[in-house]
Amino acid sequence: MKRIETVHRLRQWLLAPILMLAALVLSGCQTLSYYGQAIQGHYQIVAHQDRIERLLADPETPARLRSKLQLVQEMRAFAARDLKLPVDGHYEKYADVQRRFVVWNVEAAPELSLEAKTWWYPFVGRLEYQGYFSEVGAKRYAARLRKKGYDVCVGGVEAYSTLGWFRDPVLNTFIFNDEPDLAETIFHELAHQRVFASGDTDFNEAFATTVGQEGARRWLRAKGDQAGIERYEIQVRRTRQFARLVADTRERLQALYGDVRTAQGNRKTTGKATTTTPDQLRRQKRQLLELLQQEYQNLKTEQWGGDTEYDDWFAGELNNAKLNSVAAYYGLVPAFERLLTHEGGDWERFYHAVRKLARHPKSKRHTLLTNLGNAGASRRVSALED
Repeated sequence: MKRIETVHRLRQWLLAPILMLAALVLSGCQTLSYYGQAIQGHYQIVAHQDRIERLLADPETPARLRSKLQLVQEMRAFAARDLKLPVDGHYEKYADVQRRFVVWNVEAAPELSLEAKTWWYPFVGRLEYQGYFSEVGAKRYAARLRKKGYDVCVGGVEAYSTLGWFRDPVLNTFIFNDEPDLAETIFHELAHQRVFASGDTDFNEAFATTVGQEGARRWLRAKGDQAGIERYEIQVRRTRQFARLVADTRERLQALYGDVRTAQGNRKTTGKATTTTPDQLRRQKRQLLELLQQEYQNLKTEQWGGDTEYDDWFAGELNNAKLNSVAAYYGLVPAFERLLTHEGGDWERFYHAVRKLARHPKSKRHTLLTNLGNAGASRRVSALED
Protein backbone atom coordinates (compact mmCIF):
# COMPACT_ATOMS: atom_id res chain seq x y z
CA MET A 1 0.00 0.00 0.00
CA LYS A 2 1.18 3.46 -0.65
CA ARG A 3 1.98 5.63 2.32
CA ILE A 4 3.47 9.00 3.20
CA GLU A 5 6.73 7.50 1.97
CA THR A 6 5.52 5.23 -0.82
CA VAL A 7 6.36 1.54 -0.96
CA HIS A 8 4.19 -0.80 -3.03
CA ARG A 9 2.07 -3.38 -1.27
CA LEU A 10 3.04 -2.91 2.36
CA ARG A 11 -0.43 -3.52 3.72
CA GLN A 12 -1.40 -3.86 7.34
CA TRP A 13 -4.58 -4.60 9.24
CA LEU A 14 -6.20 -2.79 12.12
CA LEU A 15 -8.13 -4.76 14.70
CA ALA A 16 -11.01 -2.33 14.98
CA PRO A 17 -13.84 -4.61 16.15
CA ILE A 18 -12.04 -5.75 19.27
CA LEU A 19 -11.07 -2.26 20.32
CA MET A 20 -14.40 -1.53 21.97
CA LEU A 21 -13.99 -4.52 24.26
CA ALA A 22 -10.39 -3.59 24.95
CA ALA A 23 -11.38 -0.06 25.89
CA LEU A 24 -13.72 -1.48 28.50
CA VAL A 25 -11.33 -3.94 30.08
CA LEU A 26 -8.07 -2.00 29.96
CA SER A 27 -7.25 0.91 32.22
CA GLY A 28 -5.09 4.00 31.93
CA CYS A 29 -5.72 7.34 30.28
CA GLN A 30 -3.30 6.72 27.40
CA THR A 31 -4.79 3.29 26.72
CA LEU A 32 -8.35 4.61 26.72
CA SER A 33 -7.35 7.55 24.55
CA TYR A 34 -5.74 5.27 21.97
CA TYR A 35 -8.64 2.84 21.75
CA GLY A 36 -11.09 5.72 21.75
CA GLN A 37 -9.59 7.23 18.61
CA ALA A 38 -9.62 3.80 16.96
CA ILE A 39 -13.29 3.24 17.78
CA GLN A 40 -14.20 6.69 16.53
CA GLY A 41 -12.13 6.31 13.37
CA HIS A 42 -13.67 3.01 12.40
CA TYR A 43 -17.19 4.22 13.26
CA GLN A 44 -16.76 7.17 10.88
CA ILE A 45 -15.99 4.76 8.07
CA VAL A 46 -19.00 2.59 8.86
CA ALA A 47 -21.26 5.63 9.11
CA HIS A 48 -20.26 7.01 5.70
CA GLN A 49 -20.20 3.87 3.57
CA ASP A 50 -22.74 3.21 0.84
CA ARG A 51 -23.68 0.07 -1.05
CA ILE A 52 -21.85 -0.32 -4.34
CA GLU A 53 -25.04 -1.51 -6.07
CA ARG A 54 -26.78 1.74 -5.13
CA LEU A 55 -23.84 3.82 -6.33
CA LEU A 56 -23.80 1.99 -9.66
CA ALA A 57 -27.51 2.66 -10.09
CA ASP A 58 -27.10 6.36 -9.24
CA PRO A 59 -26.64 8.50 -12.41
CA GLU A 60 -24.77 11.06 -10.29
CA THR A 61 -21.91 8.64 -9.55
CA PRO A 62 -18.79 9.89 -11.41
CA ALA A 63 -17.82 7.74 -14.39
CA ARG A 64 -14.30 7.07 -13.08
CA LEU A 65 -15.61 5.83 -9.74
CA ARG A 66 -18.36 3.82 -11.44
CA SER A 67 -15.80 2.00 -13.59
CA LYS A 68 -13.67 1.11 -10.56
CA LEU A 69 -16.67 -0.09 -8.54
CA GLN A 70 -17.71 -2.38 -11.38
CA LEU A 71 -14.16 -3.71 -11.48
CA VAL A 72 -14.26 -4.40 -7.74
CA GLN A 73 -17.42 -6.46 -8.17
CA GLU A 74 -15.69 -8.56 -10.80
CA MET A 75 -12.64 -8.99 -8.55
CA ARG A 76 -14.82 -10.11 -5.65
CA ALA A 77 -16.39 -12.80 -7.81
CA PHE A 78 -12.95 -13.89 -9.03
CA ALA A 79 -11.59 -14.03 -5.47
CA ALA A 80 -14.40 -16.31 -4.33
CA ARG A 81 -14.46 -18.54 -7.39
CA ASP A 82 -10.81 -18.80 -8.44
CA LEU A 83 -8.81 -17.95 -5.30
CA LYS A 84 -11.13 -19.63 -2.78
CA LEU A 85 -11.12 -16.54 -0.57
CA PRO A 86 -13.93 -15.77 1.93
CA VAL A 87 -15.57 -12.83 0.21
CA ASP A 88 -18.81 -13.07 2.25
CA GLY A 89 -20.11 -9.51 2.52
CA HIS A 90 -16.73 -7.80 2.13
CA TYR A 91 -16.20 -5.01 -0.39
CA GLU A 92 -19.91 -4.65 -1.09
CA LYS A 93 -19.82 -1.06 0.16
CA TYR A 94 -17.75 2.02 -0.59
CA ALA A 95 -16.59 4.81 1.71
CA ASP A 96 -14.74 8.03 0.98
CA VAL A 97 -12.73 8.92 4.11
CA GLN A 98 -11.81 12.32 2.66
CA ARG A 99 -8.07 11.78 3.11
CA ARG A 100 -5.17 10.08 1.31
CA PHE A 101 -4.68 7.32 3.91
CA VAL A 102 -7.11 5.51 6.16
CA VAL A 103 -4.61 4.77 8.96
CA TRP A 104 -1.13 5.90 9.97
CA ASN A 105 1.04 3.23 11.58
CA VAL A 106 3.80 3.94 14.09
CA GLU A 107 6.73 1.54 14.29
CA ALA A 108 9.76 1.84 16.57
CA ALA A 109 13.09 0.22 17.42
CA PRO A 110 16.01 1.19 19.68
CA GLU A 111 18.59 3.52 18.17
CA LEU A 112 21.27 0.80 18.22
CA SER A 113 19.27 -2.39 17.72
CA LEU A 114 16.84 -3.89 15.22
CA GLU A 115 14.66 -5.31 18.00
CA ALA A 116 11.21 -4.05 17.04
CA LYS A 117 9.05 -2.49 19.71
CA THR A 118 5.79 -4.40 20.08
CA TRP A 119 2.32 -3.55 21.34
CA TRP A 120 -0.09 -6.01 22.89
CA TYR A 121 -3.65 -6.34 21.58
CA PRO A 122 -6.48 -8.49 22.93
CA PHE A 123 -6.99 -11.84 21.16
CA VAL A 124 -4.15 -11.42 18.65
CA GLY A 125 -1.12 -10.92 20.87
CA ARG A 126 1.82 -8.66 20.16
CA LEU A 127 2.20 -6.77 16.88
CA GLU A 128 5.02 -4.55 15.70
CA TYR A 129 3.04 -1.39 15.06
CA GLN A 130 0.32 0.83 16.48
CA GLY A 131 -2.29 2.32 14.16
CA TYR A 132 -3.94 5.76 14.29
CA PHE A 133 -6.82 7.11 12.24
CA SER A 134 -5.27 10.56 12.58
CA GLU A 135 -1.91 11.55 11.11
CA VAL A 136 -1.58 14.16 13.85
CA GLY A 137 -2.17 11.54 16.53
CA ALA A 138 0.37 9.18 14.98
CA LYS A 139 3.02 11.88 14.75
CA ARG A 140 2.33 13.03 18.30
CA TYR A 141 2.87 9.51 19.61
CA ALA A 142 5.96 9.08 17.42
CA ALA A 143 7.44 12.25 18.92
CA ARG A 144 7.03 10.81 22.43
CA LEU A 145 8.84 7.65 21.36
CA ARG A 146 11.68 9.67 19.85
CA LYS A 147 12.13 11.50 23.13
CA LYS A 148 12.64 8.09 24.74
CA GLY A 149 15.47 7.37 22.31
CA TYR A 150 13.69 5.21 19.75
CA ASP A 151 14.15 5.21 16.01
CA VAL A 152 10.61 5.78 14.72
CA CYS A 153 8.78 5.35 11.42
CA VAL A 154 5.32 6.77 10.64
CA GLY A 155 3.66 5.44 7.49
CA GLY A 156 0.26 6.10 5.95
CA VAL A 157 -1.75 2.96 5.08
CA GLU A 158 -4.22 2.62 2.21
CA ALA A 159 -6.10 -0.51 3.27
CA TYR A 160 -6.71 -2.69 6.29
CA SER A 161 -8.62 -5.80 7.26
CA THR A 162 -10.81 -6.32 10.33
CA LEU A 163 -10.12 -10.07 10.06
CA GLY A 164 -13.76 -10.88 9.44
CA TRP A 165 -15.19 -9.11 12.50
CA PHE A 166 -16.73 -6.46 10.25
CA ARG A 167 -17.55 -6.38 6.53
CA ASP A 168 -14.65 -4.40 5.07
CA PRO A 169 -15.59 -1.63 2.62
CA VAL A 170 -13.79 -0.40 -0.47
CA LEU A 171 -12.07 2.90 0.31
CA ASN A 172 -11.14 5.92 -1.76
CA THR A 173 -7.58 5.44 -0.48
CA PHE A 174 -6.95 2.50 -2.80
CA ILE A 175 -9.79 2.17 -5.33
CA PHE A 176 -8.11 4.41 -7.92
CA ASN A 177 -4.87 2.42 -7.94
CA ASP A 178 -3.84 0.70 -11.17
CA GLU A 179 -5.83 -2.45 -11.86
CA PRO A 180 -3.14 -4.99 -10.77
CA ASP A 181 -2.51 -3.07 -7.55
CA LEU A 182 -6.24 -2.85 -6.83
CA ALA A 183 -6.59 -6.60 -7.38
CA GLU A 184 -3.60 -7.32 -5.15
CA THR A 185 -4.97 -5.09 -2.41
CA ILE A 186 -8.34 -6.83 -2.32
CA PHE A 187 -6.89 -10.34 -2.52
CA HIS A 188 -4.25 -9.49 0.11
CA GLU A 189 -6.77 -8.20 2.63
CA LEU A 190 -9.17 -11.10 2.05
CA ALA A 191 -6.30 -13.53 2.63
CA HIS A 192 -5.95 -12.28 6.22
CA GLN A 193 -9.38 -13.75 6.88
CA ARG A 194 -8.44 -17.16 5.49
CA VAL A 195 -5.44 -17.78 7.78
CA PHE A 196 -4.19 -15.74 10.73
CA ALA A 197 -1.44 -16.62 13.22
CA SER A 198 -1.78 -14.72 16.49
CA GLY A 199 1.09 -12.35 17.23
CA ASP A 200 3.09 -13.15 14.08
CA THR A 201 3.24 -10.12 11.79
CA ASP A 202 5.91 -11.58 9.49
CA PHE A 203 3.97 -14.80 8.89
CA ASN A 204 0.62 -13.10 8.30
CA GLU A 205 1.91 -10.39 5.97
CA ALA A 206 4.13 -12.68 3.91
CA PHE A 207 1.25 -15.13 3.47
CA ALA A 208 -1.14 -12.36 2.39
CA THR A 209 1.49 -10.84 0.09
CA THR A 210 1.91 -14.21 -1.62
CA VAL A 211 -1.85 -14.59 -2.11
CA GLY A 212 -2.21 -11.00 -3.29
CA GLN A 213 0.58 -11.18 -5.84
CA GLU A 214 -0.26 -14.61 -7.25
CA GLY A 215 -3.93 -13.66 -7.25
CA ALA A 216 -3.18 -10.52 -9.27
CA ARG A 217 -1.20 -12.60 -11.77
CA ARG A 218 -4.08 -15.04 -12.20
CA TRP A 219 -6.55 -12.17 -12.54
CA LEU A 220 -4.55 -10.64 -15.38
CA ARG A 221 -4.02 -14.05 -16.97
CA ALA A 222 -7.76 -14.77 -16.87
CA LYS A 223 -8.35 -11.51 -18.73
CA GLY A 224 -5.73 -12.40 -21.33
CA ASP A 225 -3.79 -9.24 -20.48
CA GLN A 226 -0.28 -10.39 -21.35
CA ALA A 227 1.08 -6.86 -21.53
CA GLY A 228 -0.39 -6.16 -18.09
CA ILE A 229 1.25 -9.31 -16.69
CA GLU A 230 4.63 -8.24 -18.05
CA ARG A 231 4.33 -4.77 -16.53
CA TYR A 232 3.18 -6.23 -13.22
CA GLU A 233 6.08 -8.70 -13.09
CA ILE A 234 8.53 -5.84 -13.60
CA GLN A 235 6.90 -4.00 -10.72
CA VAL A 236 7.02 -7.06 -8.44
CA ARG A 237 10.64 -7.75 -9.37
CA ARG A 238 11.64 -4.19 -8.53
CA THR A 239 9.82 -4.39 -5.22
CA ARG A 240 11.74 -7.54 -4.33
CA GLN A 241 15.05 -6.03 -5.37
CA PHE A 242 14.30 -3.06 -3.15
CA ALA A 243 13.35 -5.39 -0.29
CA ARG A 244 16.58 -7.35 -0.84
CA LEU A 245 18.65 -4.17 -0.47
CA VAL A 246 16.88 -3.43 2.81
CA ALA A 247 17.33 -7.01 4.04
CA ASP A 248 21.06 -6.94 3.27
CA THR A 249 21.44 -3.69 5.20
CA ARG A 250 19.56 -5.14 8.15
CA GLU A 251 21.94 -8.11 8.20
CA ARG A 252 24.92 -5.75 8.30
CA LEU A 253 23.33 -3.70 11.06
CA GLN A 254 22.50 -6.82 13.04
CA ALA A 255 26.17 -7.78 13.00
CA LEU A 256 27.17 -4.25 13.97
CA TYR A 257 24.76 -4.05 16.89
CA GLY A 258 25.43 -7.57 18.11
CA ASP A 259 21.75 -8.49 17.80
CA VAL A 260 20.82 -12.16 17.85
CA ARG A 261 17.95 -14.17 16.42
CA THR A 262 15.57 -15.54 18.99
CA ALA A 263 13.91 -18.95 18.77
CA GLN A 264 10.87 -17.11 17.36
CA GLY A 265 12.94 -15.64 14.53
CA ASN A 266 12.91 -12.10 15.93
CA ARG A 267 15.92 -9.86 16.30
CA LYS A 268 16.84 -9.09 19.90
CA THR A 269 19.51 -6.88 21.35
CA THR A 270 22.24 -8.38 23.53
CA GLY A 271 24.15 -5.20 24.29
CA LYS A 272 27.31 -6.91 23.00
CA ALA A 273 28.13 -4.84 19.96
CA THR A 274 31.24 -5.34 17.85
CA THR A 275 32.52 -1.84 18.66
CA THR A 276 33.01 -0.30 22.04
CA THR A 277 31.27 3.05 22.19
CA PRO A 278 27.81 4.31 21.18
CA ASP A 279 29.41 7.06 19.09
CA GLN A 280 31.34 4.48 17.08
CA LEU A 281 28.14 2.52 16.55
CA ARG A 282 26.28 5.62 15.42
CA ARG A 283 29.02 6.51 12.94
CA GLN A 284 29.11 3.01 11.45
CA LYS A 285 25.30 2.87 11.38
CA ARG A 286 25.29 6.13 9.41
CA GLN A 287 27.84 4.71 6.98
CA LEU A 288 25.76 1.58 6.38
CA LEU A 289 22.64 3.64 5.74
CA GLU A 290 24.57 5.82 3.31
CA LEU A 291 25.75 2.65 1.58
CA LEU A 292 22.11 1.59 1.23
CA GLN A 293 21.34 4.92 -0.42
CA GLN A 294 24.19 4.41 -2.87
CA GLU A 295 23.18 0.84 -3.64
CA TYR A 296 19.67 2.05 -4.42
CA GLN A 297 20.97 4.72 -6.79
CA ASN A 298 23.10 2.10 -8.56
CA LEU A 299 20.13 -0.28 -8.86
CA LYS A 300 17.88 2.46 -10.17
CA THR A 301 20.43 3.58 -12.75
CA GLU A 302 21.81 0.22 -13.87
CA GLN A 303 18.70 -1.98 -13.87
CA TRP A 304 15.57 0.18 -13.57
CA GLY A 305 16.19 2.71 -16.31
CA GLY A 306 15.99 5.53 -13.79
CA ASP A 307 12.57 4.55 -12.39
CA THR A 308 11.83 6.69 -9.31
CA GLU A 309 9.17 4.59 -7.58
CA TYR A 310 11.09 4.35 -4.30
CA ASP A 311 12.63 7.82 -4.25
CA ASP A 312 10.09 9.05 -1.71
CA TRP A 313 10.97 6.22 0.67
CA PHE A 314 14.67 7.03 0.48
CA ALA A 315 14.03 10.78 0.75
CA GLY A 316 12.81 10.36 4.33
CA GLU A 317 14.91 9.52 7.37
CA LEU A 318 16.46 6.05 7.23
CA ASN A 319 16.59 4.27 10.57
CA ASN A 320 16.10 0.89 12.22
CA ALA A 321 12.32 1.18 12.46
CA LYS A 322 11.96 2.14 8.82
CA LEU A 323 14.02 -0.84 7.69
CA ASN A 324 11.93 -3.12 9.92
CA SER A 325 8.75 -1.82 8.29
CA VAL A 326 9.76 -3.46 5.00
CA ALA A 327 10.98 -6.77 6.40
CA ALA A 328 7.62 -8.16 7.55
CA TYR A 329 6.18 -8.27 4.05
CA TYR A 330 8.89 -10.03 2.11
CA GLY A 331 11.18 -12.09 4.34
CA LEU A 332 9.02 -15.23 4.20
CA VAL A 333 7.42 -14.73 0.79
CA PRO A 334 9.82 -17.11 -1.05
CA ALA A 335 8.85 -19.89 1.35
CA PHE A 336 5.12 -19.36 0.83
CA GLU A 337 5.61 -19.24 -2.93
CA ARG A 338 7.54 -22.48 -2.82
CA LEU A 339 4.80 -24.04 -0.72
CA LEU A 340 2.13 -22.95 -3.20
CA THR A 341 4.16 -24.52 -6.02
CA HIS A 342 4.55 -27.72 -3.99
CA GLU A 343 0.75 -27.87 -3.63
CA GLY A 344 0.40 -27.68 -7.40
CA GLY A 345 -0.95 -24.13 -7.28
CA ASP A 346 -4.11 -25.47 -5.68
CA TRP A 347 -5.47 -22.86 -3.28
CA GLU A 348 -7.37 -25.15 -0.94
CA ARG A 349 -4.36 -27.42 -0.48
CA PHE A 350 -2.14 -24.37 0.02
CA TYR A 351 -4.44 -22.85 2.67
CA HIS A 352 -4.62 -26.20 4.44
CA ALA A 353 -0.80 -26.38 4.57
CA VAL A 354 -0.57 -22.79 5.81
CA ARG A 355 -3.13 -23.46 8.55
CA LYS A 356 -1.03 -26.42 9.68
CA LEU A 357 1.98 -24.13 9.90
CA ALA A 358 -0.01 -21.57 11.87
CA ARG A 359 -0.78 -24.20 14.51
CA HIS A 360 2.92 -24.73 15.21
CA PRO A 361 4.69 -22.63 17.85
CA LYS A 362 6.04 -19.47 16.26
CA SER A 363 9.66 -20.60 16.55
CA LYS A 364 9.01 -23.87 14.73
CA ARG A 365 6.91 -22.34 11.95
CA HIS A 366 9.60 -19.73 11.26
CA THR A 367 12.32 -22.37 11.19
CA LEU A 368 10.34 -24.48 8.73
CA LEU A 369 9.58 -21.50 6.49
CA THR A 370 13.14 -20.16 6.59
CA ASN A 371 14.49 -23.56 5.56
CA LEU A 372 11.87 -23.85 2.84
CA GLY A 373 12.65 -20.41 1.46
CA ASN A 374 16.40 -21.02 1.18
CA ALA A 375 17.80 -21.78 -2.25
CA GLY A 376 17.66 -25.49 -3.02
CA ALA A 377 15.34 -26.15 -0.09
CA SER A 378 12.54 -27.77 -2.10
CA ARG A 379 13.52 -31.12 -0.65
CA ARG A 380 12.49 -29.79 2.74
CA VAL A 381 8.85 -29.25 1.82
CA SER A 382 8.13 -32.64 3.30
CA ALA A 383 9.19 -31.26 6.69
CA LEU A 384 6.06 -29.11 6.69
CA GLU A 385 3.99 -32.27 6.71
CA ASP A 386 5.41 -33.48 10.01
